[in-house]
Amino acid sequence: MTTEQAETVENETGAIKSSSQSSEPIEIDLNKPAIRTAIDQGKALIAEGKSKADAARAIFGAIKDEPKEVIVAAFVEGATLTDKGALTYWYNVRRKAAKDAATAAAKS
Repeated sequence: MTTEQAETVENETGAIKSSSQSSEPIEIDLNKPAIRTAIDQGKALIAEGKSKADAARAIFGAIKDEPKEVIVAAFVEGATLTDKGALTYWYNVRRKAAKDAATAAAKS
């Protein structure tokens, strides 16, 4: 496993441990109210027939201040993405949000 690859394991309480060679395992609690709400919002969008990208954008918008590992885990659960797909979506959604914020700041 390289430092860019991570392994995630969900335990019986719904918390996820993420580990990589570069750091200690990180306990990810997806049961926090804000995170649960974001995941449920993503699931609802998927149920409505919206795309995984739409679900990921909604989840990111709700929990964008959380650590990367938490957002990626929420994408896996709420937008029905794989671990690798969720990481790619996190990168792309985060980049677009930063670009949109820079554009909005330039216009003001």
